[in-house]
Amino acid sequence: MQVFCDLAEVEKDNKTVVTLGTFDGLHLGHQKIIKTVVEKASGIGGRSFLVTFEPHPRNVIATNYKLQLLTTGKEKIEILKKLGIENLLIVNFTEEFSQLSPEKFIKDFVVEGIGASSIVVGYDHHFGKGRGGDAKTLKELGKEYNFDVTAVDAFNLDDETVSSTKIRAALNEGRLSDANKMLGRYYSFSGTVVAGDKRGRQLGFPTANVKLDNEDKLLPALGIYVVEFFIDNKKHYGLLSIGKRPTFYNSGEIVPEVYIYNFDDDIYGENVTINMVERIRGEEKYSSPEKLIEQMNKDKKNGLLIIERIIN
Repeated sequence: MQVFCDLAEVEKDNKTVVTLGTFDGLHLGHQKIIKTVVEKASGIGGRSFLVTFEPHPRNVIATNYKLQLLTTGKEKIEILKKLGIENLLIVNFTEEFSQLSPEKFIKDFVVEGIGASSIVVGYDHHFGKGRGGDAKTLKELGKEYNFDVTAVDAFNLDDETVSSTKIRAALNEGRLSDANKMLGRYYSFSGTVVAGDKRGRQLGFPTANVKLDNEDKLLPALGIYVVEFFIDNKKHYGLLSIGKRPTFYNSGEIVPEVYIYNFDDDIYGENVTINMVERIRGEEKYSSPEKLIEQMNKDKKNGLLIIERIIN
């Protein structure tokens, strides 16, 4: 996949099928749109092209509000590669850019910049200044600039429309399995292993503390999770704790730390990826370190049962 960060680097080719949007999450609804783009491009012997925006438009336009991301820019690139998109343009979303009218955006970026015989969008897609453009706007512009428009229907799962908003809500409420279903994969994050207070080792459960690659990445609800832990392209299984460690601290920052089964390597400074498989329980405060150790041993056994079920 070719990745462009400057429209000037893109060679115009009208034999192109384009889709555009933020695509945060790249969930099953987004994947339905992308599948349509790839199939239409293949059908005309043309190229597929996705236009997205960084940073997230809502974090530029909204005041006193910070949207947590389901997918960082780096994650988005890796997922799109697997979905078969051939070309990706990442537009720097600024306040100035947000003032472009829907018509000017399509004319400058799609018609004269990329070139397009077809544009594919989601059923509820809006774009341009004040989110004033939609599929109807595109169809009117298509008559003028000679491209067709496909508005892809919503993707429904268990009679519910899949959306990034619903996935965020599920993660924030600890409903990991619901979020994973809507994503069509395990929710994941990446980061660097950093030194912690070594308390896990003192308790008999050494952990790898992870500093997120992107501070805007959403961490799910506090609790204990079974995870896949990737380092150097090798997969290990572990237990992820997302929490403030209330047994030892009255307050503090949220720390993601992983106990890795059958693993004792020195991995400080290494970049790792964590796929979140299943939630075991929420975070709790215990009356003593001994009570916490007792619970951690239960978590370890429960985690092994879940891993055995996955493997088999």
